[in-house]
Amino acid sequence: MLVVDDDPTVAEVVTGYLERAGFSVDRAADGPQALRLAAARPPALVVLDLMLPGMDGLEVCRRLRAAAPVPVIMLTARGDEDDRILGLEIGADDYVTKPFSPRELVLRVESVLRRHGGDQGRGTGVAEPGLRRAGITLDPAGRRATKDGRPLALTLREFDLLAHLMRHPGLAIGRETLMHDVWGWEFGDLSTVTVHVRRLRGKIEDDPARPRLIRTVWGVGYRFDVPADDASDDNASDDQGEGPVAPALGSVPVASVAVVPAPAHAPASELPPVSPPTSPPVSASVATPFDGS
Repeated sequence: MLVVDDDPTVAEVVTGYLERAGFSVDRAADGPQALRLAAARPPALVVLDLMLPGMDGLEVCRRLRAAAPVPVIMLTARGDEDDRILGLEIGADDYVTKPFSPRELVLRVESVLRRHGGDQGRGTGVAEPGLRRAGITLDPAGRRATKDGRPLALTLREFDLLAHLMRHPGLAIGRETLMHDVWGWEFGDLSTVTVHVRRLRGKIEDDPARPRLIRTVWGVGYRFDVPADDASDDNASDDQGEGPVAPALGSVPVASVAVVPAPAHAPASELPPVSPPTSPPVSASVATPFDGS
């Protein structure tokens, strides 16, 4: 592990809990030192503070992800939703808001490593067969993805989210179910799912503004469709809207869901801010409006 935080108390506590969980940990107090350590000894995962002197955590995350697909969990004292979403959009796999429970952070680390295949010796050893739909091929064992033969540069969570949707074509799946099945969280900010769907559409859709593969099912969540080769533009028009989708537990068969045009995307300024927790642990569910992205 690599822990990057300029607060020596936070860095010491996080390092201590990770070491007691059986991990070897390097520590850095700023961005340049973190990049040097990551280059010298590539970590399995980085716990990265957002507010760093000189080079902030967002820039450190960009440079780390440009060098290698290392999982990143961001620590932030900011309660503003835009900051957390920005961290996810540049490739962070998870975030924890200060103050936080160190034990919960360790659980988040282990969850990310399980998804990334980095928790050595805890896998089943059974290779999952590849997935092929709508010109997209996924190799779960090799963590490789292509579309029409071209490699897709997917982050850890984007890969897992796409694989989960492709395993259940034609099924409308709620965001809470996706958060549980893909992230392994029982509680969390559902906008995390929204951001990852938006990023994933930008990489696999021919026109992300008119998605034909990952559809928004108004009032439920998302559905992976396999369009016919001769599908007309009218067949894809039911998902052009970006209206609100209420989170729903469980999956809903597509036959039972009415997909209707949604109203125009609500400006981000209309979304209420999310306040950070006042005391650990960070475990309460944060209900945020679904912008339908």
